[in-house]
Amino acid sequence: MSDALVLDYVRTPRGKASPRGSLHEHTPVDLVVHLQRALVERTGLDPALVDDVAIGCAGQVDEQGANLARTATLLAGWGDDVPGVTLNRFCASGVDAVGQTAARVRGGDLGLAVAGGVESVSRVPMFTDRGPLWSDPATIRQIGSVHMGIAADLNATLDGFTREELDAYAVETHAKAARATQDGAFARSLVPVPHADGSPGAAHDELVRPGTSLDALAALPPAFARLGADGQDAIALGAYDGVDHIDHLHTVGTSPQMADAAALLLLGDEAAAARTGLRPRARVLAAASTSVNPVVMLTAGQSAVEQVIARAGLTPDDIDVFEFAEAFAALCLRFRRDLGVGPERMNPNGGTMAMGHAFGATGAILVGSCVEELERRDGRYGVAAVSGAAGLGVAVLVERLAG
Repeated sequence: MSDALVLDYVRTPRGKASPRGSLHEHTPVDLVVHLQRALVERTGLDPALVDDVAIGCAGQVDEQGANLARTATLLAGWGDDVPGVTLNRFCASGVDAVGQTAARVRGGDLGLAVAGGVESVSRVPMFTDRGPLWSDPATIRQIGSVHMGIAADLNATLDGFTREELDAYAVETHAKAARATQDGAFARSLVPVPHADGSPGAAHDELVRPGTSLDALAALPPAFARLGADGQDAIALGAYDGVDHIDHLHTVGTSPQMADAAALLLLGDEAAAARTGLRPRARVLAAASTSVNPVVMLTAGQSAVEQVIARAGLTPDDIDVFEFAEAFAALCLRFRRDLGVGPERMNPNGGTMAMGHAFGATGAILVGSCVEELERRDGRYGVAAVSGAAGLGVAVLVERLAG
């Protein structure tokens, strides 16, 4: 078995998922091509050495359809001989692309590969693919498929979290993100995306709100109460035993913000590192894919973390950094409580509630951010994890390599 080494990591800024967002003018393919060319420029990489390109993307339709990874690789000028595959495990697609690609490197199927993710929510909105999970009434009734916000409120109800606790977590993650941005924590990996005419464009994550306060969050109405009253609560309660009501506590301030973004990691074995002359920054030790009840849904990321840590013979106390996708505040509070993880180790530079959730890209961003934070704090082990729709979760365990 070979080590699966992280040789480099790049990402775009996270833009607001709106026609007014800083990345809206760029197609998803544009974003991936931009990062592929940035990898070549940064590292001197010969694309002909790349054995595969795996991209996670949750909304594989319209501009994100037809195997986006292969399209981008051809447009990037990487040659006819570099294949590409696009993976969909909903919001966990990007972290799954990294985990699966690393496994193929460890197994000897790949020597050098690119793995990452992309999502342009402003151009391909959530649920655009109109799959049966979202649009077929019979499927929805049979498996209890509900909106993620209803699942979040169900989890808050089950765990007994209060509105004040949820708001306090949101204030904390925004403060961390603002501080990290000011301190230049993302400067090494962040690749600005110019406007189509070549003028300066997106150069920073645009969703962070410095100065977010408890008072401001307390004034926000529940975001999913109307959905619940319109039938979603009935579906959830009918499919899940153990609770007779749902307290609607999450607001737009305690939910992940939708974003446009892309991220890529360059992975390889020891021979590939030697050929490229790149110093390995970390190794991907293991990955775990799990699933839970599709109504509760959002606890799967935590179960994947628990599984991947145990699989490596470690405990939560051995992990220096947890990058956990903030799929609503209640799940973050549950994670901290169950794993005994404080704010200094979990999302130390803020998370998706503050900086944005670009579905397929988020997991790749979290893996790269985990490596960078381990380097900053001279840590050893880190875990990146995401929960996805229908009760799916994926986690990746990395180990920093001393420089």
